[in-house]
Amino acid sequence: MALSLEKIQKLREQTAASMNDVKRALDEAKGDEQAALIVLRKQGKALADKKSSRATGAGIIASYVHGDGRMGVLLELRCETDFVAKTAEFQSLAHDLALHIAAAKPKYTRPEDVPQGVLEAEKEIYLSQVAALKKPENVALEIIKGKVQKYYDDVCLLNQRFVKDDSKTIKEVVAETVVKVGENIEVGKFVRFEI
Repeated sequence: MALSLEKIQKLREQTAASMNDVKRALDEAKGDEQAALIVLRKQGKALADKKSSRATGAGIIASYVHGDGRMGVLLELRCETDFVAKTAEFQSLAHDLALHIAAAKPKYTRPEDVPQGVLEAEKEIYLSQVAALKKPENVALEIIKGKVQKYYDDVCLLNQRFVKDDSKTIKEVVAETVVKVGENIEVGKFVRFEI
């Protein structure tokens, strides 16, 4: 029983899930911590998806200035209430996102934000690259689709791998905080300055 309590506490610290949710996940995973962690992450995503339609009328503007002051970021991070905007979890997320933007240099927040002209130009480049490979059309289309997804993963903030933990995307990091604070969180605009 003590081992079970240790597992529960360890998973609670990792995920901020409730004790009941952790117990259910461990039961579903037959005691396997890694499998239970995957179950809890899936539950967190489902909860975040459910909350994503709620209006975000509060939030903060976070800033980050790196090292010698030659690079900085301003980020709009929105939530539902001022109460949550003042919590340590929300403030920490804002700081981590601003730091990530400074390091990873995203150009857009999400794939839908990529201008159609930019996307078409990228597809033309990929089309010419694939044409040189002389692959069947269906294979060529899949290669182009994969290259477009890779482009999104490189330039869209929510698709990028988190610089502090590359096992998660920024979208997953935001979803984890949604689960912790119990409110919808939306990444708004951001700007990155560098001298």
